Amino acid sequence: MIWIKALHIIFMVAWFAGLFYLPRLFVNHAMSNDSAVQAQLAIMEKKLYRFITPWMLLTLIFGFWLLFEYAWQAYASMWWLDIKLTLVAILVAYHFYCGKIIRELASNPHHRSHIWFRWFNEFPVLILFTVVILAVVKPF
Repeated sequence: MIWIKALHIIFMVAWFAGLFYLPRLFVNHAMSNDSAVQAQLAIMEKKLYRFITPWMLLTLIFGFWLLFEYAWQAYASMWWLDIKLTLVAILVAYHFYCGKIIRELASNPHHRSHIWFRWFNEFPVLILFTVVILAVVKPF
């Protein structure tokens, strides 16, 4: 069981590393007026997105494996887990929304401002803080 938990954490860290960097590429993409730079950033964005998507899937697989190994019934009265799973679902939606942004930036690099992307970049940080606190402290 400890190996499953270790792999879950490793894949989660790899996924978050990509989710922290990808929106920073979006910021640079939105700020650039050079088409060659925008083309290079578009390539980097696509490659990074394809690279982190398997980490997301492995994070989810090992997370649900842990969930079922620890007996679903034992978690029934733990509100922290319900909140954590909701936040994970929101993070998965964020991940797929990043894929949508990649397609939008390819056709219209100034669809949104770099300031919007700077705020967008902070969202996974808030999710990470909350999820780690919920998983470690288990306040409910």
